[in-house]
This record gives sequence, C-alpha cells and structure tokens, in this order.
Amino acid sequence: MPTDNRIRDLVIVGGGTAGWMTAASLANHFQGSGLKITLIESSAIGTIGVGEATIPTIRRFYQSLGLRDLDVLKATHGTVKLGIRFDGWLNKDSSFIHPFGVYGQDLRDIPFHQYWLRLRAAGEKVDLGDYSLAVALARGGRFTTPSPNPPSTLSVFDWALHFDAGLFAQLMRQTAEKLGVQRIDAKIEKVELNPENGHIAGLLLDSGATVTGDLFVDCSGFRGLLIEGAMSAGYEDWGQWLLCDRALAAQGYAITPPPPFTRVTAHNAGWRWTIPLQHRTGHGYVYSSRHISDSDAEAELLSAVGGDLKMAPRRITFTPGRRRQAWKGNCVAIGLSSGFLEPLESTSIALIETGIDKLKQLFPQRDIDPLLVDEYNDWSRREMERVRDFIILHYWLNRREDTAFWRDCRAIDLPDTLTRKVQMWKRRGHMVRYRWEMFQPASWLAIYAGFDFLPDGYDPALDGFDVPSLSRGLAGMRKAIADTVADCPTHQEFIDRYAKVVV
Repeated sequence: MPTDNRIRDLVIVGGGTAGWMTAASLANHFQGSGLKITLIESSAIGTIGVGEATIPTIRRFYQSLGLRDLDVLKATHGTVKLGIRFDGWLNKDSSFIHPFGVYGQDLRDIPFHQYWLRLRAAGEKVDLGDYSLAVALARGGRFTTPSPNPPSTLSVFDWALHFDAGLFAQLMRQTAEKLGVQRIDAKIEKVELNPENGHIAGLLLDSGATVTGDLFVDCSGFRGLLIEGAMSAGYEDWGQWLLCDRALAAQGYAITPPPPFTRVTAHNAGWRWTIPLQHRTGHGYVYSSRHISDSDAEAELLSAVGGDLKMAPRRITFTPGRRRQAWKGNCVAIGLSSGFLEPLESTSIALIETGIDKLKQLFPQRDIDPLLVDEYNDWSRREMERVRDFIILHYWLNRREDTAFWRDCRAIDLPDTLTRKVQMWKRRGHMVRYRWEMFQPASWLAIYAGFDFLPDGYDPALDGFDVPSLSRGLAGMRKAIADTVADCPTHQEFIDRYAKVVV
C-alpha cells in the first residue's frame, strides 16, 4: 500500500492580521480534508497593527469566507476607500487621486489615454481624473456600490475599506475558530530542527509543551522567528531605492464627514497618512532617518495633526526589502515575516492575500517537493519587485527642490524592470505589463499623469481623427460621469444608512 504523504498538521506562528487571515482562509479551503490547523500566539506580545487601508482585493478575500461587505464595515468600524489622494508630491501645491477604477472608454482598440493625449497635444488640457467615476465620487465625497452590470466602462469602478486592523483580525479569528482552527496562547522558547534535513521538527513553548507539525507558516512579523531565526532564509535590502526606514503611527479623533479616500501628504523627509474610520482617524509619518531625526519627525507629525491625538505616536523601524526565500524547507513566511514595503499604496494586507493564495495553489506533501518551493519563491520575488517598482516611481517622479530627501529620491538609479516600463511609456505611451503585477495599467496611468510625466507623442492612428469631434466625444464622457455622481448619496449618508456603528 502506498504511504500517506499528505500534510496532516499545519502550524501557524503568530496571530494578528496575517496569522488569522491565513488560518481562516486555509481552514475554509481545506474543509473536510482532515488537515489540522493550529495557531500559536502570545497575548503578551503585541502586533504591529497600523495598517488600516486596503485595496479592493480584500473584499474578494473575505467574501470567499462568506462575509458580506456591510457586515465587515460594521464589525471593523470601517469606511469606504475609493482611492488615494496624493498631496504635495509633484510639488508643494499639487494634488491628484489614484483611483480604484478605469479612465474613459477605449475606442477602435486604441486605449483611452491615447485619445486624451491627442487632445492635450491639440491644446485641450483636461484633468485625466475627470474621466474616472471613482475620482469624481471621491472628490465629491459621494459613494454608491458599483453596478453589477455597468452600461459602459464610464460606470466601472471598485472600492476597498479603511478599517480597524485589530477588529479585522478578531473577525478573522472568529471565522477561523468556527472552522476548527485551534489556538494556543504561549510564547515559543525554542525552534527544534530535524538534523537530517534541516526542517522544523517542533516548537518548544514556555508552558513546557512541544508542538509538532508537517508544515509551518511564519506570521511572526518583522522578527521572522521561524523563517529567519531558525531557517536563516536571508534578507534582501532595498534601501538603495526606498529611502524611508521609519514610521510613526498615531490615532486621532474621527473626521466628520469622513472622506472616501486615503490621504498621503508629502513632508520634509517622507510622507504622512490620514485614514478615516468611523470612530477614529489613523495618522502616521513614514520617513528617512538619514534625512530627519526621530524627534524632529515626531514634532513634524504633531504639528501637522494639531496634537489632537488619542494616543502618543508609536515608532516602528523597518528595512524595506524581502526575504530571499519566503519558503524554505517546511516553513513558509506570510506577511511582514516575508518582507516589507512601506504602506504608500496599502499593499501589506494584499501581499498577505497573495501569499495565502500561492500556498493554496502549491500546497505540498510532507516530503516538500523542491519544485513547489522554487515556484513559490520565484512568484513571491517577482510580485514583490513589481510592487517595489510601483512605489519607487512615486518618489522618482517628484519635482520638489525644497529638501535633500526629495532631491535624493529623484537621483536614485532605477531597477532595470522599472527603467524599461518608464522608457516605453515616455517614448510611445505604451504600458509594459509583467507577470505577477498587482497594479494594472490604470494605476500606472494615474501616477504618470498625476506627476505630469507624459509621453512625447500619441498613437499616430489618431491623426486621422477630427479634433473638434474628438473633443465633443470626450466632453460627453465627462458629463456622463458628472451626472452619475450628482445622483449618488454622500459617503456619510451611505455609512449612516448601511454600516453605522454607535461608539
């Protein structure tokens, strides 16, 4: 008879958002399979828990667990996020929105942005955001759920959530435990390795007990207790491209009415986030310790928010980069233990989602096939690099001259993958797309246009178009979007009607 080589015992180390999302999703995916999932966390150890902004993939994630949008909004004291508003990034007076949605309508197999570029070349300088329903809703402080059958791309947009990450982790824990995940509240004193293959054999707890398993998932945060502390997977530092290595996180009082977008404001040595929840506002300052002292950064943050805080700022130190091997032996790192990219585009939770998804697709047997490990690591590397490049672009395109930080950001040598993207865009208005891209062309277009980094020309096929007719056609698009927004309730009205939390 063949030997049963299936994974029977899976152990997750660390709770928080990453640990409980992993536990809930895997328990749901492997229902009835006989897989036992145990999560070890210590109530004496805190979690980072500052991530309060997401991208739309989070909604697909919790919907796969049977949770509904409005229920999650209520449970997490959440608000709607239609995109991110960048203030002061191009120069001190600039502002634009990166939306969760598309721009205009493609015609005759030619992307919409080429028509927009054609009109600009003819002297018509219309804001690209006027062709995005998500941008128009965000600017107007309005929201309604997207149409399930949009009549045209002018009606297409998506949305995400601002939420209390601690409350979301609790919701994930409740979901996971209903699905049979067992929780152990303990500290890990020692990681025991198998001397024959270097795999993790068991975890010695402070209670004296030892927990064994076939596969271990490291969700222990920056520490990387298993993947680095025990497995020595190595870390690739990306500080030569991303200069920020510190963050201050604080909580302020609620903004009324809450805007349906995250706000990121450029500062002397980094940027400040403003994330509105129903019961509070998340504030933070991500900065470079090479360009400002910790005390001056805190003073700058307090001055910007007026000192009206519920809690004093908490400092977080990080090294931007990724684990060289997100999967080594019988240990898979998910969340901060696998690497960290600053929260400029709210990617931390999304990278947890994709880490879980990759593990589902490549779930091993007990002998841990190296081919699966290599595929997981290659996918993880490429995905992290793609997100890294997108974030680098925000800094590199700035035109600020007021501080050394912004000048230094502009002077970096771009990674080859980003250089090719930028050159193809600048020369032809062409969007290069790689595998494992988290951000689609509309997102790249939002950043290029927001920083006024536009191609030298446009698609020559548009030379055959009558410019006045083209102008009237695009004006019709803008009017259709404006009319739609005028008929929508305000964001506050939507929250009050469907997801209001009394605190």
